[in-house]
Amino acid sequence: MDKVIDIQNITKFYEMGDVVIKALNGVNMFIERNEFVALMGPSGSGKSTLMNILGCLDTPTSGIYILNGSLVSDMTDSELAEVRNKEIGFVFQTFNLLPRLSAWENVALPMVYAGMSRKNRYNRAMEVLESVGLADRSDHKPNELSGGQRQRVAIARALVNHPSIILADEPTGNLDTKTSDEILRIFHQIHENGNTVIMVTHEEDVAQHARRVIRMRDGKIETEGRLLTNTSAV
Repeated sequence: MDKVIDIQNITKFYEMGDVVIKALNGVNMFIERNEFVALMGPSGSGKSTLMNILGCLDTPTSGIYILNGSLVSDMTDSELAEVRNKEIGFVFQTFNLLPRLSAWENVALPMVYAGMSRKNRYNRAMEVLESVGLADRSDHKPNELSGGQRQRVAIARALVNHPSIILADEPTGNLDTKTSDEILRIFHQIHENGNTVIMVTHEEDVAQHARRVIRMRDGKIETEGRLLTNTSAV
């Protein structure tokens, strides 16, 4: 078994005055390389907190997190930043694009932090924009693009540094049904190309596109199971 993610007894507690909020309360989970996993749960279930910990955007109160064989809790801040930039690609519901930059410049941002030359950044950005069907909009700024096109730019940005893991937080939450289906087709292609995909969603029909669904409630994993069928042929 090739585990890309292994978390053991992860907790995350927040103190609100005299009250302790247990966002995560003893979560155990592993994800194999090249899985397509949906993380589900109602508001307040802990799924977004878990996503932030998986993405090294937050640290747990206690527990063990092993990412690609490395113990995350032993990493320095600079090592964590490198992991976020190279190992993990992020896709958010709100796209998180910089409004003054063109599509290709938004896609190229992670490579700026990696110290790549402008020519190489442009060439790679155009390559991934082509892969999501948006090369012809490379010079457009976000306000000149539709919601679906902006999400394609965000997906291209997530892919640009060849990460092994794609973390998607409600990636179709702001999109209509037709556009959502187009975006989910792209995620299927990403998975088929060898990436591990972890997608947070509260929508049952979106979760059915994954190969395994993990359901959370009250800071714990309630159920999980592999899907016998999925809609990869949408």
